[in-house]
Amino acid sequence: MNSRDVVILGSTGSIGTQALELIGRNRDRFRVLAISAGGDNVGLLAQQALEFEVEVVAVAKATAVQDLQLAFYAEAQRQGYAQGEFRIPKIIAGPEAATELAGLPCDVVLNGITGSVGLGPTLAALDAGTTLALANKESLVVGGPLVTKRVKPGQIVPVDSEHSAIAQCLRSGSEREVRKLILTASGGPFRGRPRRELARVTPAQALEHPNFAMGPVVTINSATLVNKGLELIEAHLLFGVPLESVEVVVHPQQAVHSMVEFVDGSTIAQVGIPTMTLPIALGMSWPDRVPDAATPWSWSEASTWEFLPLDNEAFPSVQLAREAGIRGGTAPAVFNAANEECVAAFRDGRLPFLAIVDTVARVVTDHDVPSYVDLSVEDVLAAESWARTRARQLIGVQETTQV
Repeated sequence: MNSRDVVILGSTGSIGTQALELIGRNRDRFRVLAISAGGDNVGLLAQQALEFEVEVVAVAKATAVQDLQLAFYAEAQRQGYAQGEFRIPKIIAGPEAATELAGLPCDVVLNGITGSVGLGPTLAALDAGTTLALANKESLVVGGPLVTKRVKPGQIVPVDSEHSAIAQCLRSGSEREVRKLILTASGGPFRGRPRRELARVTPAQALEHPNFAMGPVVTINSATLVNKGLELIEAHLLFGVPLESVEVVVHPQQAVHSMVEFVDGSTIAQVGIPTMTLPIALGMSWPDRVPDAATPWSWSEASTWEFLPLDNEAFPSVQLAREAGIRGGTAPAVFNAANEECVAAFRDGRLPFLAIVDTVARVVTDHDVPSYVDLSVEDVLAAESWARTRARQLIGVQETTQV
């Protein structure tokens, strides 16, 4: 495998930091060309930039540029560089900085940004003809046909562990032989609890994922299973399988990352320890594998695996996402934007746990999906703006009621 030039978007987040750790162990396989981050952790961003000798650094917050420059000098001093011995990377800043980075000539763009703000970079990477290692599921969900019309065969390599598993399983048969995709879900920290017991869930409890260390938004989405709803729509769009042929099953041990059922009755599963390192490695190296990217499952130790049906009463988010996906158009974008607003309100103590999905459902129901001849970025942004405004209105009503 030849060395690949990689651009990492969201380098200070969970996906980005794990990707850089992996690259640090495989410098003969990957070279980091550029990195981007929001700008809240300029110290770490500067450390990454100097350690991997990147050419360009992007920050979403224009006000963070001066702090980043100072962080470069502080980090260089910490690493023992004398003045003039190190080169400060080019800095670009602002809301479109990550999109500019995604369009740079390179082999792979790893989009590890959280939220629908990742749509612009996703489109830029696709338009540049670059392989897109996609961890930002929201950009595919909200963009829908905007993304699928641009993508070339094999251009998107999924980094979500479930979709990476499906991509691996699909190597076992042809497209016409696939009957069903089966996404596994840990069930989150509240698996097995009836709906009535979830009314008093706190943000601290919702942030305690049983298997993965992730960012706060993704972790809370895993607690409500909204994340699995987004993954259901993502699987439909990535692999061209009808929504009714995508199933979700609860698997607490997360040893089986997902499965594909074929027309002859056989089911192929991808197994591994719960880690994002393997799908990140595959995302950057596809179709090749990186030796020792992750520790293999130990078959010499006894283990028991469970597979349980999804409790749609306690966790209605997956069915709500399926309905939004069937409606199509801007409905998935509204689902995602409303959820982002509700998760923020829950984290701030302004919205109860159960009201997250209940409010999202109300916003999705209130949204009238126009008949689009050709969905545009402006259409998606307008729908998101409406969804956020409507969600804030409903959250405000609930706050007034609670008082």
